[in-house]
Amino acid sequence: MGQEKNRESSAPHAYQLIEEASDLAAFALHARSARFLAVDLEADSMFHYREKVCLLQMAANGTTVVIDPLKVADLDPLKPLFADEGILKVFHGADYDVRSLYRDFGISVNHLFDTQLASMYLGQSETSLEAVVHRRYGVALDKKYQKKDWSRRPLPPEMVAYAAADVRYLVPLAQTLMAELDAKGRLSWVQEGCRLLSQVRPQENNLPLFLKFRGAGRLTPRQLAALEELLLLRDAIARQKDRPLFKIMNNADLLKIAMLLPPDLTGLKQCQALSAKQIEMYGQSVLAAVARAIQLPNDQLPRYPRQRSPRLSPRIPRRVKLLRTWRDELATCLALDPALLLNKSLIREIAVHKPKTVEELARIPQMHQWQVEAFGPQIVTLIGAMS
Repeated sequence: MGQEKNRESSAPHAYQLIEEASDLAAFALHARSARFLAVDLEADSMFHYREKVCLLQMAANGTTVVIDPLKVADLDPLKPLFADEGILKVFHGADYDVRSLYRDFGISVNHLFDTQLASMYLGQSETSLEAVVHRRYGVALDKKYQKKDWSRRPLPPEMVAYAAADVRYLVPLAQTLMAELDAKGRLSWVQEGCRLLSQVRPQENNLPLFLKFRGAGRLTPRQLAALEELLLLRDAIARQKDRPLFKIMNNADLLKIAMLLPPDLTGLKQCQALSAKQIEMYGQSVLAAVARAIQLPNDQLPRYPRQRSPRLSPRIPRRVKLLRTWRDELATCLALDPALLLNKSLIREIAVHKPKTVEELARIPQMHQWQVEAFGPQIVTLIGAMS
């Protein structure tokens, strides 16, 4: 079959648009007996200061629904479904969705399966939903509405149909992936990862803002003060305009301004950070923010928090190298991304702790149970051989 012939948009499937509380309650009742619940959502992070879930797509017991939370504000009838350990909730790329469901609706997800994570542990390099569905079913999902504003109302019917299509394949895909993982002895690996995914929560935006800004650690205290002032300014403008932060000024531009500390409009233009339109709209406010940082007394300047690394044995780099070599060879044999087996941070922790037994290895906080069970004896033997 050719890709064009199998394009998803040419074969729409039935779904129900839910805009009334009574319809939501009816679906929740219908889904209570389901073994699987496919879930996806659409949000408006590309268009507003505070992102929100604008559509929630679900499929259970042969029924697909698209729930409009902008019209049905109370999604409490869904909470028992998401909490039910007897229903497997199937997501693709669950991290963002789990955080968003908890943030907007107080929904916690139990018994989750992530088909993207599963695809990664089967050695697939392309793991977007469209790539996985095309590979498995020869179907090309139409993604032309992916970056549209899902908060607009009324939504065109074709956008709603597009959203509904994303849950169409999740349940059969999950069943196939679980069988393949089980055959390779990796199902428990993914299940543990999914349990951890179900526990993620949205991060709170505590001050100072520079703590979550990539590159802030390279700045001097004076530059860091300027960066914080600029971040606060951007946040205030974005809030007032109800636009996402990156549509006001992007991170790279703010970092450049904080590093150069332009004293006037000429200096700001010479930074080549902002467009002429941005300088016209925000130039004076940006210069005022920089000036506040320049005028700040030395004893009030912020310092980027740094943890002093304890003095480590010179054998630790050797252990790291040995573990990394072993991991890379194992990953090649398993046809997996090496970081899925042991990431860089975990390798270092193992090298530092130098566990003498599998029990000691298991007590390292970052270790997963599946890693201990699958590779624990090998790791302990490897470390012990060079001690």
